[in-house]
Amino acid sequence: MSQISISDLYENKQEKLKLIWVAGMAAKNKILSDDWIAQSNQGLIGHLNFIHPNWIQVLSRNEVDYINKLDVQNLHKKFDLLKQSHLACIIVADGANAPDSMCQMADAVHIPLLGSPFPSVEVIWLLRSYLGRVLAPSCCLHGVLLDVLGLGVLITGESGVGKSELALELISRGHGLVADDVVELRRIAPETLEGRCPEILRDYLEVRGLGMLNIRTIFGETAVRRHKNMKLIVHLQNTTGSETYQLERLPISNLNETIMNVDIPKVIIPVAAGRNLAVLVEAAVRNYVLQLRGIDSTKDFIERHEQKMANSPENQSKQ
Repeated sequence: MSQISISDLYENKQEKLKLIWVAGMAAKNKILSDDWIAQSNQGLIGHLNFIHPNWIQVLSRNEVDYINKLDVQNLHKKFDLLKQSHLACIIVADGANAPDSMCQMADAVHIPLLGSPFPSVEVIWLLRSYLGRVLAPSCCLHGVLLDVLGLGVLITGESGVGKSELALELISRGHGLVADDVVELRRIAPETLEGRCPEILRDYLEVRGLGMLNIRTIFGETAVRRHKNMKLIVHLQNTTGSETYQLERLPISNLNETIMNVDIPKVIIPVAAGRNLAVLVEAAVRNYVLQLRGIDSTKDFIERHEQKMANSPENQSKQ
C-alpha cells in the first residue's frame, strides 16, 4: 500500500511551492493512502468543490473571496460539507489570506491548512504529478534492474543463475545499475512501470564470492541510476539441470509478462557455458528498439525464406 503523510508532503514540496502552515498543525500526520483514493469517488486534488470534493482542496483568490462573502448560516452549511468529505488537507494559493472562519474550522476538526504564494493552477499541477507517483500502485520483484543503452531492463531468473554477475559485466561495459535483488515498481501511468531501489540497498550489488559492492564508489556516479522506466524483461533460463529446456529457435510471436496490468516484452536467454550473456542482453535491447521502430528481424527473415521457397524451380514446376 502506497501512502504519504501531510507532513511529508509539506517537507518535500515546501521549498518548491513555498508552503507555510496556517492552521491544523495537530493533524500534520494525517495519511493519504492509495487504498482510500481507489475506494472513494473523491478526486485527488483540485479547486474548492463542495458538490464533488477532492482529497486536497485548493483555494484560489476567487474561492477565498466567495467564502468571505457568505453569511454565517451558509458558511456553516458549506463547512459541514467539507467536514463530511473526509478531506486530507486544504491549500490556500495565490498568496491569499486564509479566512479566519476556515482557520478556526481547521483547528477544531483537525484538518491541515497550508498556504502558498504560487497560483492555484500551478499548485494543482505540481502536486498532482507528485502524488501520482507517490501514490501509484506498487509491487516488489526479485531481480536486477539496469539501464542498458537508455532502456530499463529487468534481469530475472532463479537464485544463483548469474544475474548479479551479468549485471556487473554490463556495468563494466558502461551501463547503469538501478536496483539489485529487490526492485520496487510503481505504475506511474497506464502503460508505464517505474523501477526504483529500496533505500537500504541503493548503490549496492551483491556478487557471490565478493560480497556487497558499492557500485557508485567503484565505477563512479555515472554507473548508478535513481530510477528507470522498465521496458524489457530478460529472463535467464538455467539449462544445467537434468531437465532439457527447449526454446523455439525462431519465435514468431513475442513473449510478454503482465505486471500490474501492464504488458512488458520478455526475452528468455538460456544460460550455458561459453555464452557471452552481456552481449546477448545488449543485442536483445537493440532488437527491441528496432521492433519499436517497426523492424522485426525474425519476421523479415521468415518472409524472405517463404518468398525464396515460392520462387524455387521445384515450386514453379509444380504450378
